[in-house]
This record gives sequence, C-alpha cells and structure tokens, in this order.
Amino acid sequence: MKVFKGKFTQQEAIPEPAIEQAVEVMRSGRLHRYNVVDGEASETSLLETEFAQYQGAKYCLACASGGYAMQVALASSGIKHGQSVLTNAFTLSPVPGAIHNVGGRPVLVETTDQLVIDLDDLEGKIDSSGARLLLLSHMRGHIADMDRLCDLLRAKEVSLIEDCAHTMGAKWNGQRSGSFGLAACFSSQTYKHINSGEGGFLTTDDPDLIARAVIRSGSYMLYDQHDAAPDHDVFVDIRLDNPNCSGRMDNLRAAILRPQLKILEDNRIRWNERYRLLEAQLSTVAGVTLPDRPNAEEYVGSSIQFFLNQMTTSQIQAVIASCRERGVELKWFGAEEPTGYTSRHDSWRYMDRQSLPNSDAILSKLLDMRVPLTFTLDDCRLIGEIIAESVSDVVAGEDSPEYLESVIQA
Repeated sequence: MKVFKGKFTQQEAIPEPAIEQAVEVMRSGRLHRYNVVDGEASETSLLETEFAQYQGAKYCLACASGGYAMQVALASSGIKHGQSVLTNAFTLSPVPGAIHNVGGRPVLVETTDQLVIDLDDLEGKIDSSGARLLLLSHMRGHIADMDRLCDLLRAKEVSLIEDCAHTMGAKWNGQRSGSFGLAACFSSQTYKHINSGEGGFLTTDDPDLIARAVIRSGSYMLYDQHDAAPDHDVFVDIRLDNPNCSGRMDNLRAAILRPQLKILEDNRIRWNERYRLLEAQLSTVAGVTLPDRPNAEEYVGSSIQFFLNQMTTSQIQAVIASCRERGVELKWFGAEEPTGYTSRHDSWRYMDRQSLPNSDAILSKLLDMRVPLTFTLDDCRLIGEIIAESVSDVVAGEDSPEYLESVIQA
C-alpha cells in the first residue's frame, strides 16, 4: 500500500535574507512599528511602500492579521451597526466574522459549482437586502468573472472590498487580484503565499479610507511615519474622529516579509507546477470532478479542490479516512461539525440563519487539499495516486456497508 510520509502543515523555511533582516531588527531592539531613529524608515513602513508598489495601489497598511485588515477596511469604509454586507456563502469564518465584528449583518450569496460567487444570486440579494457593500472572498484562489461582477456592482452602486487571502499574486485578465474595488485585504498567515506566522495588508487608492484605517490601527499622532499613506492634510479631521486600537504590523514581521515579496512570482510558478500535476492526475479518475480554471484567471495553486458528485456521505467519509490512513489530508466542506479551519455557514450561529440550498449541495461533495511548496513533484504524483486508489477502492466496495464502516472506523 502506498503511503505519503510528508506533512501538509509544513511550510518552507523562511528565506535566509529574511532571517538575516529579522535578526538585525532584533539586535536593534526596535521591534515596535514606530520605534525608529532620526532619518530611519521602519521595516513596517518600507514593507507598506513595497507592497503598495507590487499591487499597483496608492496606499497600504500592514496589519497584525488578514482578519484585522478586513475589519479595519470595513470600519473605515463607513459600515454602520446593523447594516447589511454581502459576502460569499463559501468562505472561511473570519470573513463573515469581520462583518459581524464591526456591527454589520452578513448576507450570504450562493456559490457556483466553479466555487465562485453566483452573480445571479448576488444581483437578487443586492435588491432584497439593500446592501451597498460586497466583501468578496476569492475563496481557495478561485476568481469570479471580475468584468461581469464589476459591471453589476457599478450598475447597482455597490462598493467592493476584496478578500485576497488566497489570491496574492493572482490576476484576472492581466489585472492583479485586489485592484478591482474600493479596497483589498491580504493575509501573510503561515499557510498563505508569504509567511510571517500571522499578518496582513490593506490596500486602496482612497485617501480618506486609508487615513481612517491608519488612525484606527493605532497610529496615535504618528501617522506621518506612514510613507504609503496620503498627505498630512487628509488626517486633520480624521485623526480626531476615529478611535485608536493597535493593529498595525510590527517591524519584526515586516522584516521577515520584505525579502519574500521579491520571490512571490517564482513561488507562484512552483505552486502551479504542483497544482497542474495533481489536476492532470485527478482529472482521469472516474467519479472525480475538478472546477474549471478560466483562461482569464492567472491563479496561484497553493491548494486544490475536487468534487465527488456521485458519492454518498458515507462514501466521501470513507475516501477521506482511506486517504488519511495513507498520509493524505483532505478537508471536507460538507461536514456537519466544524473541524480545524473548515466550517460551513450553518455553524456561524452569531448571524441570521440563511437558506443556501445550492451552496449546501455543492459543498456537500467538495474536498480540499493544501499543496505546500515543501512537496516535490514526485510527492504530488504519489498523493494523486493515493487519492485515485482510495476513490477507486470505495467505488469498488460501494455495495458493502461493512466495508465503508470499516474504512471510516479505521
């Protein structure tokens, strides 16, 4: 029996230049975001400038987490208590959580079998909810038709904030993910495309929004130390009208990230080599369906998703169990109970219960797998073979409840 010995949670080591830069910051003792000597730009400020340039944005705020970036973006956009905010039904819990935590009311939009937001349902819920803002999650790196989506939002006078936690480095029709709306939020959590353990970014071209975010992130009256921010005049009233609550990234994490940004494109190519190899293998397995990747989408294949549309719940559980026994970790978005990072909308009980039959049906068949860069191409071949064999074994034993139960229990 083939067994994979690698770890799905093991990321690559932090690059040596990043380690060296982090050590230099630690030796200086100046870890706090505003702790600089005369004439010195902080690591955090330098990172903000570099990330803004990378994204083609005017302004950037480096944040303590991607979740914080979403919360400060929403608060700085003017969301009021009880106001409806649209977002995907297929997303991770920090997305509706960010809406709830700033007092908004999440309104969930159906997903399609391509794992992107359903534009027809979106149009209907814009009209029925009266929402004026969409927090769009590019969940697991799948990008909706941004041309159609932006046309719809313009026609309906709805603003867009993008959650790009899974699309840093990706593009739609040559335009960077995160450059389509009012603002965008990114993550540098360990399992994302650059790694500082925890961290995030807010980018925008709106001077008032970023000024509010800077003050809210705990700048006190030190906003002049933000180089990727607007002129002093923009802050004159905003500095007094917005509450301070520390949430800007520190110098140590910024130092770790700056060298990684320079190799992000090379890593995108490496991720996609692994993704395409797995995609090619899984596409030949009877009973496995993969979402299409449109030509306009330049994705980052740091994870892969596939459907077992013809299988029962017991069969899907048996496939997961068989793969786990052989060292392959699959996540299932159809599980009733939230597990690890994976949960579905009916477990978010802080918000109104919402009927999403299409999303429920799609997610009930959906499996998900990380593809870290620590995996070699040979590792990916082995993983693909294990998934294929596990699916085939379950299909072969489908008439035997005893077989399914034995696999699940094992």
